[in-house]
Amino acid sequence: MKTVKKSNMSKDTIWLKEPEEHDFPAAQDYLELLFKPDDAQKMVEKLKTAPTIIKKSKDILRASKLSLLPETNIHVKENLKKVEKNKKLSPILLVRGQNELIIADGYHRLCCSYYLTEDLEVPCRLI
Repeated sequence: MKTVKKSNMSKDTIWLKEPEEHDFPAAQDYLELLFKPDDAQKMVEKLKTAPTIIKKSKDILRASKLSLLPETNIHVKENLKKVEKNKKLSPILLVRGQNELIIADGYHRLCCSYYLTEDLEVPCRLI
């Protein structure tokens, strides 16, 4: 796979401005594993109306306490190919947990952005 030129990378060239509609049900499915379904649904409703903010990929990863997925992970690879083809990625959906940040949707996209550059600015919704 050819490498994406870092000089051409910015939040505007890699990321959509708003999450895609299918991200919200995916976030709810995940959040229902951690919270009661009604609570998860309320969180998703808040994510839908939350403003899109910008955070660095390295900070999101650290706050989530999750491991960086390998570049060979099929979903990370797919996202890297999307970026290479100038297709934009959807912003990440985040929930503040008690002791760590919960990536409700977008873990693979976050890992992809980290491989592009850990300082990449990532649009996200945070509640």
